[in-house]
Amino acid sequence: MAENQPENKHRMNKELSNFAARLRETICTVSREGREAGEGKKVPSHLPRDLPERQFSELALELFALQFKYNSAYRKICEARKLTPQAVEHWTQIPFVPTSAFKELELTSLAPPERAAIFYSSGTTEQKPSRHFHCAKSFELYEVSLWNWFEQNIFVNSEFRIRNAELVCLTPPPAQAPNSSLVHMFETIRKELDAAESVFVGRLASDGSWVLDFDAVLAALNSSLVTRHASLLLGTAFSFVHLLDFLAEKKLRFQLPENSRVMETGGYKNRSRSMPKAELHALITKFLGVSRENIVCEYGMSELSSQAYAISGGKYQFPPWARVQIISPETGCEVADGATGLIRIFDLANVFSVAAVQTEDLGIRRDDGFELIGRTKSAEPRGCSLMAA
Repeated sequence: MAENQPENKHRMNKELSNFAARLRETICTVSREGREAGEGKKVPSHLPRDLPERQFSELALELFALQFKYNSAYRKICEARKLTPQAVEHWTQIPFVPTSAFKELELTSLAPPERAAIFYSSGTTEQKPSRHFHCAKSFELYEVSLWNWFEQNIFVNSEFRIRNAELVCLTPPPAQAPNSSLVHMFETIRKELDAAESVFVGRLASDGSWVLDFDAVLAALNSSLVTRHASLLLGTAFSFVHLLDFLAEKKLRFQLPENSRVMETGGYKNRSRSMPKAELHALITKFLGVSRENIVCEYGMSELSSQAYAISGGKYQFPPWARVQIISPETGCEVADGATGLIRIFDLANVFSVAAVQTEDLGIRRDDGFELIGRTKSAEPRGCSLMAA
C-alpha cells in the first residue's frame, strides 16, 4: 500500500487541479458575458446567470465524485447517509455539511504538506473556529471567483472608473490578520485595483479585536475629495458603526465624489449595539455622502469560496457558479418563495474542500436569491463583525 501512495497523491492533485482550471475558465467566460450584458446599466435588475441548470448540475456531480474520492472526512459523512456518487443524480441531492463540522473535522482533500494557508472563522476567543484549508490552486480559484462577482456587483456602470478609485479597507492589513478570509478578499481587490498597501486603515487591538485608525481614515477620505476620484469603502457593518460614531462625535461630514461605493458585511453579535440596516445605510449617506443605491451588502464566510451581494437593499445573489437553497429546519426540504429557512449553499469554487455547505443563518427565499435575517438563536455568535469592536 505504501508504494502506491505517491501515485495516488499525484492523481488526486491532477484531477482536482484540472477541475479547478476548467472552472476558472468557466467563471471568466460567464463573468465576461455578464459584464457585456450589464454594460451601461446603473443598477441591473437581474444579474445574468449564464450557467444553465443542466451544466451546473453536471459540474456539481463531477465535483462531488472527486470530493467523495479524496476527502476522507466528507466521504464518511456521505456513507453514513448512504449517499454516494452512484446514488446521487442531481446537485440538490448531494450531501451537505453544516458549518459547525468545519470546527471538528478536517474537511479537505489536501494533505498536510499541501496546505499553504488556513482561513479561520472569526468569533469569540472561547469558540473553536472553523477551518478552511487552501493550497496555491485553491487560492487562484478563490481569487478569480471573488473578483469577478465583486466587479459585477460593485462596478455596475461604466461611469465608475475602477482603476482610479480611492480604495479604503476598514480592516487590519493581511500581515496582522493572515487567517481572515475577509482581509484576504480585500487584499485581492487591492491588488486588482493596483492600490497601495496603506489602504488598510484598521489595526489589531491588544485583545485581538479590530479597531480603526481614525487619522488614517480621515486622510483617505480627504484624499478622495482632493483627487475627485470616487471612493470605494469596504468593511464590516461594525466598522462602519464605529466610523460613523466618530464622525458624529467630531461633527464631521463628507460628500464623497459621485459614484463612490460602500460595501458592508457582517452583523452585530455580542460586541455592542446593533443597528437596523436601513438606519446604518441612512447614516452612511448622511456622514459620507454615498447614496443608498451605491451601498452594497456582502454575505460570505470562511467556509466558502464565493460571496453573495445585495444591491440597494435588494435580495442577495450568489454568482452563477454557486446555488443557494432556503431549507426548512423541520422537513429538510426547500421552502416556498417568501418562506423562511436555513441558508444552504452549493459553491463549485470550493473544489478542495466541500461544495455543499449548510449555514446557521436564516433567510427568506426570494426567487433565486434570499433576504438575510440573521443567525439562528441556537447558533454560536460568529462573523467578521465580532472582530470589529
